[in-house]
Amino acid sequence: MEIPVMDTKTEPTITAAVLLIGDEILSGRTKDLNLAYIAQFLAARGIDVREARVVPDVEAEIVAALNALRARYTYVFTTGGIGPTHDDITADAVARAFGVPISHHPEAVRLLQEHFREIGREANEARMRMARLPEGAEMIPNPVSRAPGFHIGNVFVLAGVPKIMQAMLDELAPKLEQGRLLHSRTVLAEVAEGDLATGLGTIQAAYPAVAIGSYPFERDGQYGANIVLRSRDVAQLDAAETAVRKLVEDLQARVPEPKAWT
Repeated sequence: MEIPVMDTKTEPTITAAVLLIGDEILSGRTKDLNLAYIAQFLAARGIDVREARVVPDVEAEIVAALNALRARYTYVFTTGGIGPTHDDITADAVARAFGVPISHHPEAVRLLQEHFREIGREANEARMRMARLPEGAEMIPNPVSRAPGFHIGNVFVLAGVPKIMQAMLDELAPKLEQGRLLHSRTVLAEVAEGDLATGLGTIQAAYPAVAIGSYPFERDGQYGANIVLRSRDVAQLDAAETAVRKLVEDLQARVPEPKAWT
């Protein structure tokens, strides 16, 4: 199956959304470890994660979120809900979102039957639910536990277990269109964020191709901020970084020496 890619002549960046599925995430019982990993994995390939959502194990909620995201972004990555239990309904929801039936995929059936035979477990009805794929979907190999993920259209359906999800990402990476890399620089400012605000606003207006973010901290009574600059235009990034460093140096020269950090 050919994965649709946004026309980069009209859209200079390749975008993505992440849909985290599971009651256990919303309840706080399980701490999500997948979003940051996926975002970093895609960033290294020039793909910008623009949105992330968390939805419960409710089919209508999954379908609504999936249809909204897949219409808006180049790619959508889902995690969770493709195991053997009754509350693993992601595959059914994806089939409903695409308006296609779902059934046991012959190759997935073969892989799982072989796997369970090798490890001495019964290929019962519950375990074989993991071989069900929407019509037209293709498997994403799972080198860890064999139960596959799948992709259909611009949607990639991955496991929720971090180790398995990461292995699936490695498998599907060659299928992803790569965009222009987003470069990043960080400037440490040992002055309060409020003192930086006006100057940073002026620099941002002068360099619209550079995204400038301020991330404040407090350490041993000393206030400061990490100024992060991101851009695909290296020349603009260099110039904006120079301006930010000059701003920080000027401000730091006007305040007392910061406390020593331990």
